[in-house]
Amino acid sequence: MLWAWERPEDLEFLDPQRFGVAFLAQTLVLQNDQVVYRPRRQPLKLAPQTKLIAVTRIESQKTTGKQVALSDSQKDGVAGFVIKTLELPNILGIQIDFDAAASERSFYRSLLEEVRRQLPPNKSLSITALASFCLGDRWLEDLPVDEAVPMIFRMGADDRAIRNSLQLGDDFREPLCRHSYGLAIDEPVDMKFDRSRRLYFFASHAWTEKDLSSLPAVLQR
Repeated sequence: MLWAWERPEDLEFLDPQRFGVAFLAQTLVLQNDQVVYRPRRQPLKLAPQTKLIAVTRIESQKTTGKQVALSDSQKDGVAGFVIKTLELPNILGIQIDFDAAASERSFYRSLLEEVRRQLPPNKSLSITALASFCLGDRWLEDLPVDEAVPMIFRMGADDRAIRNSLQLGDDFREPLCRHSYGLAIDEPVDMKFDRSRRLYFFASHAWTEKDLSSLPAVLQR
């Protein structure tokens, strides 16, 4: 799966039998007791049969600096926007990208429970997760999601400790993080990969066909 963020992307060169696309469908900003909806505004070109995951980015006090009520009405509003992305064509499932602060975790869990309740059984629900959460933090335990994608890039202060742990052969302690890997094409990771897991790739620029040839190098097997 290639992550396609908020920028023009022409991915018609992808082989739909080998690659899917997790694309930013919308951004939802929590402000006071409101949910501000920002749709994707950049074009995304795809081969007709490309399988897709619709990604919703949630921003709140941690990213905006503004007070957030974290109310039931906000939860219901966000859930409604997330479920609506299933109306787009070729959607395999949905993914939520929310850098929830510790004070927002209860709200996030409640939101995921509501999304799961409304989600058709044939659609998947995934979230992105800091790699540090997958290794040592227990708050992801028992979340009602199919996968938590550990983002093994842009890890900040935890970068060296996490890389050392992975290089030693340690796996993620959280079972939800053992279904996939989130990688960046400009940050090779020296670790043993479980080939049965789904791979998500991030690029800091618009994807090109040449980028695909660099993917094996990222894994450094």
